[in-house]
Amino acid sequence: MTTTKKVTSGGRVGSLKVRVKTAKKRTISSTIWLQRQLNDPYVAQAKKEGLRSRAAFKLIEMDDRYGLLKPGQKILDLGAAPGGWSQVAIKKVGSKGKVVGIDLLDIDPIPGVDFTVMDFLDEDAPDRLKVMLGGLADGVMSDMAANTTGHKKTDHLKIVALAELAIHFATEVLAMGGFFVAKVLQGGTEHELLSQLKRDFKTVRHVKPEASRAGSAELYVLATGFRGRRDDPQDYER
Repeated sequence: MTTTKKVTSGGRVGSLKVRVKTAKKRTISSTIWLQRQLNDPYVAQAKKEGLRSRAAFKLIEMDDRYGLLKPGQKILDLGAAPGGWSQVAIKKVGSKGKVVGIDLLDIDPIPGVDFTVMDFLDEDAPDRLKVMLGGLADGVMSDMAANTTGHKKTDHLKIVALAELAIHFATEVLAMGGFFVAKVLQGGTEHELLSQLKRDFKTVRHVKPEASRAGSAELYVLATGFRGRRDDPQDYER
């Protein structure tokens, strides 16, 4: 049997054992994937709590540790599908707040979340997002990930490039004191990206949430305390 961990209400873990047999029409790789899903405590807990994905627990953990989400905030969720982070955000910011989400893939509607199918790389995407926000954002979250090639260095560069684009946009729409969080890969965040973040934010850190699979190279860069734009602060009013 395969032994994994089970999430409990107090954040502790216990044991959970499930074994999957390889069916005649199922490949070994798909069997391994299915076994991992069945033995993943965060997948089970997400289903139990009605969350769209296990990724929701990554944001929940970061918010619990660093106090990112507060009532009344405006939050932008880049790469929102299937909606786990938007679910967590809208619950935290409440009816007086606002959550705007975009992705290449459509999602089932989430009450209170203004979502649209959009390619963040489209030329008109920044202007469209500014209109959707209707003012400055208190947080920009990016769980965007480029399709992997299997070549570690190439995949690392692709995901850092997305993070760089996201932070460039974040500096145009964030309110003073806002936060930015983006997915990167272990192996070193590019120097230019870290330099910009440290210049524009008071605190920059790397975070590996417990909900990130131990064998995954996934990592998040979290920047808090936005110092404000260096252009005219009157460009966007709250």
